[in-house]
Amino acid sequence: MIVRPLVITVGMVGLMMAGCSSPTATTEAPATTQSPAPATQAQSPTPELDVPYVPTPEPVVDAMLKVAKVGKNDVLLDLGSGDGRIPITAAKRFGTRGFGVDIDPERIQEANANAKKEGVTDLVQFAQQDLFKTDLTKATVITLYLLPRINLQLRPQLLKLKPGTRIVSHAFDMGDWKPDQTVSVNGTNVYFWTVPKTIPPNLKQ
Repeated sequence: MIVRPLVITVGMVGLMMAGCSSPTATTEAPATTQSPAPATQAQSPTPELDVPYVPTPEPVVDAMLKVAKVGKNDVLLDLGSGDGRIPITAAKRFGTRGFGVDIDPERIQEANANAKKEGVTDLVQFAQQDLFKTDLTKATVITLYLLPRINLQLRPQLLKLKPGTRIVSHAFDMGDWKPDQTVSVNGTNVYFWTVPKTIPPNLKQ
């Protein structure tokens, strides 16, 4: 959803995925499914941001959720979650369980406040965390609004996820990993991929 990649972690709160939904990433997850595993303790409460915070417009949020066919049984993980609007919207609209990580502690505070305001704290949680150290494996849908170089750094991890995991990116693609679908929304692109059973030779590291 939003640009703001690397480093800084805070212990994640365990999120039980009983009958679930984000990752983002989405079929009902078993009651024992948990949110991505916690990373190491944060070393600084005020990390230097690689890129400025830019919120995803609501029409783009809608398109991202639509193209990924997000539903109640999904677990959505938003990498670079900003003010939390993608997981919060999915929770309000579909009852989707979600988790968001962001490097900026102000954004995490804002996202948790927004979740409380919208009455979805039972479904959605946020934590200040390094997205590269986040466990992606519990997600059925993963949403992104990062930068091209960050997408490419993440790509090997994404391609190792369970086949069928859905990936949606606002504005930036994955290089040689061609999207299954591209949607244009008010002049910006939304890219959608499904993790394949067999990784194409050109994408293998």
